[in-house]
Formats: sequence, structure tokens, C-alpha cells
Amino acid sequence: MWQPNNLQWWALVIVALFIVFVWPPAEDRSLAAKFVNWAVDPWNQLPVLPEQLGFGIGDDPDAVAEHDAAVQHYDELYQRGGWTRRRLELKVATDPFNTSTERQLLVALGVLSAFLVWRFAGRKTSGGNGRPSPPRAV
Repeated sequence: MWQPNNLQWWALVIVALFIVFVWPPAEDRSLAAKFVNWAVDPWNQLPVLPEQLGFGIGDDPDAVAEHDAAVQHYDELYQRGGWTRRRLELKVATDPFNTSTERQLLVALGVLSAFLVWRFAGRKTSGGNGRPSPPRAV
């Protein structure tokens, strides 16, 4: 029976860990997306663009002033450009595909990786005739 060698085990472990890291849960972001969100703002100091004011809240001048101040602060940081703009975008980044598509791609990656490891493991042949060497008599 075929047993993967050390390099093949490491390849399978790395692919498996990658799949776990980027696998999206049903209603949230993947660990990779959460890590990126955290890495660009670990102390939660960057603002997030606030939602539009709801109906009826526009009549409250204090709520409008607070909302406008938050938007103005966000826009000021966004206009700086460069790394600050990229950090603002990455703070709220989500997974690049919808959940079902991302899961299908990750399963395909895992299966393809396993097949490639298995296929390249069978390359150990004797004599160049393309067949594996016969078992040795003991």
C-alpha cells in the first residue's frame, strides 16, 4: 500500500490548513478575511463609513450632526490615499466570492492536491519500463 513520504505529507498538511483558513462559514467571513480585517487595524482606531440615516432620523439635528462628523472624518482619511485608503478598504473587506462558490473552489483545490500528490508518488519505477518494481523476496 502506498504511503506518502515526508514532503508529500507536508504538502497535504499545508493545503488542508489553507482550506481551513479560507473556508467561509455560513453567515460570516472566513478566518483569512477576519485576520486581514484585524491586521490592518488591530487597535480598532480607523473609522468605518456609517450607514445612511434612516427615515425619520433626519429630523433630529444632533443625529444628523453626529452622522455628518463621522462621514467627514472617514472622507478626510480616505482622501489621504495610499496606505490609509487601503487600510480603510481592507478593514471592511469580505470574502472575494459568495460562500457556495468559494467552498466549491476550495473542495476542488483539496481534491486536485490529493490527486497530484498521489500521482507523483507513483513515479518511483525500476528499469524505466513504467512499471513499479516487483516486491522483494525475503
